[in-house]
This record gives sequence, structure tokens and C-alpha cells, in this order.
Amino acid sequence: MLDQLIAADHHLTLWINSIHSSWADPIMIFLSERWVWLPLYGFLVFLMFKSFPIRAFLIRLFALGAAVALSDQTTSALLKPNFNRLRPCHDPDFQSLLHLPSGCGGMFGFASSHAANAFCLAFFLYFLFKKSKPWVGFLLVWAFFVSYSRVYLGAHFVGDIIGGSIVGLFWAYFFWKIVSHRKLLLDS
Repeated sequence: MLDQLIAADHHLTLWINSIHSSWADPIMIFLSERWVWLPLYGFLVFLMFKSFPIRAFLIRLFALGAAVALSDQTTSALLKPNFNRLRPCHDPDFQSLLHLPSGCGGMFGFASSHAANAFCLAFFLYFLFKKSKPWVGFLLVWAFFVSYSRVYLGAHFVGDIIGGSIVGLFWAYFFWKIVSHRKLLLDS
């Protein structure tokens, strides 16, 4: 069973990576860049600031920061060094089969920090605003495309993305439950 899952993961990764084109390469590289999203992050902080009293805003902002930081550390400091799963672009069995328009990145890929962080941010804000601002659900689509770009670029297997998204969902839900607790937030 595990061998079948690994084989499916490898086939799906190679298939996604093989669907490339010269016009899509710069888009996928852009989607994978961390700093290009600063305006989006600024907008989301502003949205939170306008939506809550200052105390509630600060608590939620701290919770979001803690959730993303723990997502990142769970993948980077806990999972990657313990699973030691090579990225596709570092795996000798895949290197010659991959389209690599932007280099490779670190040695190990499970679980994807990009996926963990993007899905953590997206899920936390979705949970926070799903009733008052359901359009924030677009962040889940954004997180999907950021994660997809990592497979397209040959930096991660699909399984790395799934693992990262689960880590992100876990920390987003954990911190959202804390900030949604009425006794903690007297302003709710």
C-alpha cells in the first residue's frame, strides 16, 4: 500500500512538472517567491485591523503570526530533518526527468514550508472571517496555486505539499480555536 502511494506521488509530481511552458515558468516562479506577497499580507493585516477592536486585533494578529511561525518551524526544523526526503530536484532518480526553471532549494522537501505557511494563513483567516467576509475564501485558492507552483518548479513532490497543507491547517485551527474562545476575548 505504501509503495503504491509513493508511486502515485511520483507519477503525479512528474505529470504536473511536465505540464510546463515558457509563458507559465515566470508565473510559477513569481507565485513561489515569498516577498512578492508583502502587499497581500499588508492588506490582510489592514483588514483585520479594520474588523476588530484594537485588543482583539492584536490578539488575532499575534495568533496568526504564531500559527505561521509554528507551521514553518514544524516543517523546517522538525519534519524535513527527520524525514530526510529528498526534493525531486535533488533526487537522482528524478533530476534528469524534471523541468527546473528556477533552481532547486534545500536538500529535503517533506513537508513543504511554502504549503504549510500559505495554507496556515489562508485557513486562519478563512476561519476568522467565514461568516462576515466569506470572500476571504479566495486565500485558499491562492494557497493552492502557491503550493502547485512548488510541484511545477520541481521543488516538491505532491506528498510534500499535502503534508505541508495539513501542518498549516492544524496550526491555523489550533490558534483560531484559542482566539475564538469567548472567555479569552471579552470583546467578542
